[in-house]
Amino acid sequence: MFKQILSKLPRKSSKDSESREHGGNNASYSSVYGGSRGGDLVSEKSGNLSVSYSPAPDSSADVGWKSSNSKPCGNNVLSGYEALPAFKDVPASEKQNLFIKKIRLCCVVFDFNNPTTNLKEKEIKRQTLLELVEYVSSANGKFSEVVLLEIDKMVSANLFRSLNPQPRENKVVEGVDLEAEEPSMDPAWPHLQIVYEFLLRFIVSPETDAKLAKRYVDQNFLIRFLDLFDSEDPREREYLKTILHRIYGKFMVYRPFIRTAINNIFFRFVFETEKHNGIGELLEILGSIINGFALPLKEEHKVFLVRALIPLHKPKCLAMYHQQLSYCITQFVEKDCKLADSVIRGLLKYWPVTNSAKEVMFLNELEEVLEATQPPEFQRCMVPLFRQIARCLNSLHFQVAERALLLWNNDHIQNLILQNRKVIVPVIFPALEKNARKHWNPAVQSLTLNIRKIFYDLDPELCKECLHKFQEDESKGDEIEARRETTWKRLEELAEKKASGGEAMLIPHKANANASPGLIWIDTC
Repeated sequence: MFKQILSKLPRKSSKDSESREHGGNNASYSSVYGGSRGGDLVSEKSGNLSVSYSPAPDSSADVGWKSSNSKPCGNNVLSGYEALPAFKDVPASEKQNLFIKKIRLCCVVFDFNNPTTNLKEKEIKRQTLLELVEYVSSANGKFSEVVLLEIDKMVSANLFRSLNPQPRENKVVEGVDLEAEEPSMDPAWPHLQIVYEFLLRFIVSPETDAKLAKRYVDQNFLIRFLDLFDSEDPREREYLKTILHRIYGKFMVYRPFIRTAINNIFFRFVFETEKHNGIGELLEILGSIINGFALPLKEEHKVFLVRALIPLHKPKCLAMYHQQLSYCITQFVEKDCKLADSVIRGLLKYWPVTNSAKEVMFLNELEEVLEATQPPEFQRCMVPLFRQIARCLNSLHFQVAERALLLWNNDHIQNLILQNRKVIVPVIFPALEKNARKHWNPAVQSLTLNIRKIFYDLDPELCKECLHKFQEDESKGDEIEARRETTWKRLEELAEKKASGGEAMLIPHKANANASPGLIWIDTC
């Protein structure tokens, strides 16, 4: 009798078993962002969600729920998956027990890659999740430890899964237009979204005791939660960002741990993989965290700036998160103006050489940093800074040169330059003179002439000295070039004479005329 029953049950493959050990299916997430998470959604106490859920089609067949994913949070194998009574249909004394039963029912994870299987059971779970969200939103009593344990199991079973995303950074490097690319919707999102909504309502609920809940929302939970930021689905990352920010605010004891964990994600991204989908969202969270730092800043925060944030300028995919990174950097400088020197030198360290679009981003960020920089910090770094700006002024890419010239439109930056013109003008004057004479772009030439006129009007003697030195250097350069050409001409004549005698000789290599001539063998036979 038992053998006949057991023979009808499908065998659980080792792959399914391994998947369940990690808390769910292995569906990859590839979708488009469907809307931002607003603060009004968190503040609602009713069960009416401000997000829409698409109901699964009803199944006409009576499907008995027997599958490889039939293990909920416990060890009992369900022979059927049936809806439980509504909360309004049971007395108040039974609501907590019913709440636990519904949570256990939602621990079951279905395979959404096949839209034709378990339609009835999927719809039952979806409706049950909506009831759980409504219950948590309207709860009027503290959640017990038993309830917290079951919530932890349900959330872990549904959310904590292995991700196999294709990082957006790869698409950027390959030149794929992300806006033009047709996104694919994740079939599991209708359920995942409600689980995220449930977790968000649970975290912000006044009935959730932080001291008791931290036993389950522990460091292991937070690490697995942060791993989900690598999801390719922007809607999921938006929920993760909102929930992590609420966790950071409610569980104060975990604040240093969260910052350290994010720090480690940045380290792996910058120095190992350069592949991660959630760097922008993590920086967005850090932006609000940095904004709340007390003064004077702790040493650990300054170390975080230098060792984690500034190196984020290194990856090729900087454009994916530069806006958020620039905001975090600027927040630090506004909090403590003495950090401006470290930030500017960090930007110079990672300044791009061949990527003009990235160079424009650096110049945009540099303007924001300089706007918050005070004269003492500016004077410490102005020489290397304006050597780099001079190189930007002479860039053949007109957007780079134009963006560098537009720094003078900022009144604060212009005042800093004019106050220190004795040092800065000699550094940038050759670049201005070259642009004015022979830059191919008319707009760059016009801006250069305007800036040069500012210096001539303010300090004509200094400009005359710089012009005289520029002309001397230019004349010396012409003489050196003429001598070099004469030398090469003599060597070529000598080589021709030796060639007539059939001898091999050593002559300098002309590949790099500016460097010391290397010697190569010329076989004249």
